[in-house]
Amino acid sequence: MGYLKTKQLDNIGYSTDKQKSMAINTIAKYFKHRNANDIIALLADIRNRPETYLNDPATQKIAGLFMSDTIKQTANSFELTQHTLPFKIYGEAHIEASAIKQMELALSLPVSVQGALMPDAHSGYGLPIGGVLATRNAVIPYGVGMDIGCRMALTIIDAGEKFIDRYTHQIKQAINTHTHFGMEGALDICQDHEVLDDPAFRETPLLKKLHGKAVKQLGSSGSGNHFVDIGEVSLADNNAMGLPANKYMALLSHSGSRGLGANIARHYTQIAMNTCKLPREVQPLAWLDLNSEAGREYWLSMTLAGDYARACHDRIHSNLLKALGLKPLFKVENHHNFAWKDRLADGTEVIIHRKGATPAHDGELGIIPGSMTAPAYLVIGKGKPEALYSAAHGAGRAMSRQQARESNTNSALKKMLAGADVSLIGGSLEENPSAYKDIEMIMQAQTELIIVQGVFSPRIVRMNEE
Repeated sequence: MGYLKTKQLDNIGYSTDKQKSMAINTIAKYFKHRNANDIIALLADIRNRPETYLNDPATQKIAGLFMSDTIKQTANSFELTQHTLPFKIYGEAHIEASAIKQMELALSLPVSVQGALMPDAHSGYGLPIGGVLATRNAVIPYGVGMDIGCRMALTIIDAGEKFIDRYTHQIKQAINTHTHFGMEGALDICQDHEVLDDPAFRETPLLKKLHGKAVKQLGSSGSGNHFVDIGEVSLADNNAMGLPANKYMALLSHSGSRGLGANIARHYTQIAMNTCKLPREVQPLAWLDLNSEAGREYWLSMTLAGDYARACHDRIHSNLLKALGLKPLFKVENHHNFAWKDRLADGTEVIIHRKGATPAHDGELGIIPGSMTAPAYLVIGKGKPEALYSAAHGAGRAMSRQQARESNTNSALKKMLAGADVSLIGGSLEENPSAYKDIEMIMQAQTELIIVQGVFSPRIVRMNEE
């Protein structure tokens, strides 16, 4: 058995000592006369399709190690409850009926406990964007979404608005050099952050495989509505940051966990849909029991993706401030695509999914952006239990991306930008300001959820060019 090396086992997904020991012992007992290539192929197939090897006495022990608690059983089928749980809707007059219907279906799941719909809500895949859902000991990968840990970060800078006017050219140069947008490519200078050394990357074969992509994409941003903005933030009197009421220069960014989060979402959504059978209209809301192996793996992976998203923002902000010789005064940041362990007002332990919603516990700071020409709001939560301690995550789309492309022109977009005194680097018609709801209307619809601490006005906006 000298030809079967532990490195070979690592390469095919045998990541623990128990798996490696079992593989070596099994091969020595049952397959020692096979050649090395056949043995590696067999072990890889057991790893990838363990259910097909459970009935063979020679392979059943190895296969059992790779079977999650949910897959060891026949896939469970569930029906929706006959009565939808009631849920609070904020800004209902501005929310399309299809989004409300999606929320009703989500609250008919047997694991659902409570829900809420934020004023920026619109239809999504499974859970609506702007939907908040509490469940019992179950996590719904698509209740978090594809861009796990998508988040906002605002750094208030020790400089005034005059800095932007005086150094506009240098700011644009720095943004072009120190940001990267889109699905492919990376920053020219390799980035480093402690998250890359997180031991979670060694916990599952999928995370091991994705580590290289995480290294390459660190400090970059996605496409769509992700952005890096330089602008001015006006802070209110007696604000929660403890800063004097004044107008400050600020850096605002919006992006998530890049390819790492997307691959995690796809992988565990498929496992959930394979093992949790639901009626067709709600199948994307298939869940993983947190006591199952797959559920524990997803939670570990989701947490890592959230930490990675934070690291990307850390690098963006650090790189730009260093390039411009600026110092931070205060930083505010929050996820808005994530799941948290929390408690309801009555003490019930739940998993709260926010798919496009800002955490807004009592005293919790957050950021609610508008569009490339509209203000973003720095807010503090009031901790409303009816809203599951949440608020809107932005203005919310008023048009689909296709509608936005077809209903506007580049010349009209340039006029909007000029009228708002905004310089755009990249960007697309899909993200033009008219594609979004009125942020002032959204803010007015959630006054019982948050208190405004400051208003950010964009001046230089960087987005992906599509």
